[in-house]
Amino acid sequence: MTLHLSLAKAIKFISFVLMFCLLVACQQDEHANNQSHQSDDPDQAFEAFKETFLEQLWELYPGYAVYVGYYKHDNKMTIPDEASRQKEMAFAESIMTQLNGFDPAKLSLSNATDLELIKNQLESSKWYSEVFKSREWDPSDYNVAGPFGVILNTEYKPLEERLRAIFERIDSVPAYYQAATKNIKNPTLEHTELAIQQNSGAIGLFATSLRETVSASKLTDKEKAMFQPKIEAAVEAIQAYIEWLEEKKQVLSDGGARDFRIGAELYEQKFKYDIVSNFSAKALYEHAIAAKSRLHEEMILVTEQLWPKYLSETPIPENKLVAVKQMIDHLSVKHVKREDFVDEIRRQIPELEKFVSEKDLLDQDPTRPLVVREAPEYQRGIAGASINAPGPYDATANTYYNVTPLDNNTEEQAESWLREYNHWILQILNIHEAVPGHYTQLMHANKSPSKIKSIFGNGAMIEGWAVYAEKMMIEAGYGNGEPEMLLMYNKWHLRAVVNTILDYSIQVLGMTKDQAMSMMINEAFQEQAEAEGKWRRATLTQVQLTSYYNGFAEIYAFREELKQKMGDKFDLKTFHNRFLSFGNAPVSVIRSLMLKELEK
Repeated sequence: MTLHLSLAKAIKFISFVLMFCLLVACQQDEHANNQSHQSDDPDQAFEAFKETFLEQLWELYPGYAVYVGYYKHDNKMTIPDEASRQKEMAFAESIMTQLNGFDPAKLSLSNATDLELIKNQLESSKWYSEVFKSREWDPSDYNVAGPFGVILNTEYKPLEERLRAIFERIDSVPAYYQAATKNIKNPTLEHTELAIQQNSGAIGLFATSLRETVSASKLTDKEKAMFQPKIEAAVEAIQAYIEWLEEKKQVLSDGGARDFRIGAELYEQKFKYDIVSNFSAKALYEHAIAAKSRLHEEMILVTEQLWPKYLSETPIPENKLVAVKQMIDHLSVKHVKREDFVDEIRRQIPELEKFVSEKDLLDQDPTRPLVVREAPEYQRGIAGASINAPGPYDATANTYYNVTPLDNNTEEQAESWLREYNHWILQILNIHEAVPGHYTQLMHANKSPSKIKSIFGNGAMIEGWAVYAEKMMIEAGYGNGEPEMLLMYNKWHLRAVVNTILDYSIQVLGMTKDQAMSMMINEAFQEQAEAEGKWRRATLTQVQLTSYYNGFAEIYAFREELKQKMGDKFDLKTFHNRFLSFGNAPVSVIRSLMLKELEK
């Protein structure tokens, strides 16, 4: 139930590098920027600034460029060393002065918004670098596999040309991991274990996928021969990093590891920069507590409706939450076979597309393909299902729906997982991840005229839209009003609500694993395997789990606000298409833009 680590880390990566890139860009072309400031047309000047900034951004950070579909520098790789961070600090004041040279009041509403988004990212990047410093305690920040996987698997130019780019790029892998080991000071045990797992998957990308692709390619025999030692050197560097982490893990396991909890002060600050919400973290937590009570009331009513149909011979428990759990447990035995899990997801996508089309809920684009695949090894360990979408520079490339198969699960683990993603909830999962959730939203975002809004995306808007899409589909009649579907939808929506409660409780209030498991199983009605996975995720990420409910709450409230303002003139499809046209901007920003349009 996530856009997955790849995007989450990409957004985090933006925050880490944006300030440096902007600063260097401005320094390198200061004269051009000064000239653009003097233009008679402020919007023209700002557009020129953005264009120059982005071009130099991709040159400085080719790895992130690959994620957004900009492949000009695909043969280059950035080393995360101290020199980069020194440059960040040296030019911080300079770039903010440059940005302050633009008067938002003289810019179009869209450009003024872009200006504020860049400033917000500057403030965020400074906080990440100077205060949060995850580079020193999160070894999973370091993994070279992602961009290499994109280059290898995306057909943006002939295979042999992409392999030649990798041939040059791969030389930097040893230096990358040398820098990583220098950066890490006091890691947490949990992030060390994740780094070991994911980098072990990275070895497979190089030692197996890349090696086999090179061998089967049309490269010359000489090129193939020269490639092999480069692959071996990269694999040795990754393996050395893993072994170094294994030694760290042994020491950390004996005590002295940094606590994965970040505490109240850091949590509120991170929430401010990551979520960009009208709520504070504490206020959202309290809002979620109230929402949990409302959902319990609704689920009790549906359970009482279903009881005579399924459990008429069993007295309904006096504790109504126990009754809800019993009904969910009874229904959850209806699920696909273990070996059919990935294929069933693949089968359902066209059905969702057809429903959205028949109900005329929003625009779709059959020319933007969605490919359901087994998740690459280097991306596993956080979520069982996720979306990897192309960036705005290569918007027609494949979007991958990554599904972790159940091959490595025990029978007990697999059954628990399948009961969690039962007949009804698997459909809601596909709504969230694919249609009209992440896949559809990100397809619209890539068509946004503002690359700033698409590239520097807000996670709460992205996840919030996916949660909103679930409710929108139910409201449109998906599931034909079946009480079983309504019960399971409420259970699923309760998960988004409890995500916020869980994350805040663990990271700020010190909730223990036993307490967390009890809440997820007995109050959110989750299966053991799902609850175990969520606990692990809450130890590896901070704040991100609040993005689902926060984004949903703000989107839904805005839709209802517009309904009241527009009355009979409100059209749901028009609202959806216009809302999505602003890329991945924060909900508060989109709300402001759409209300300004309405005033006109």
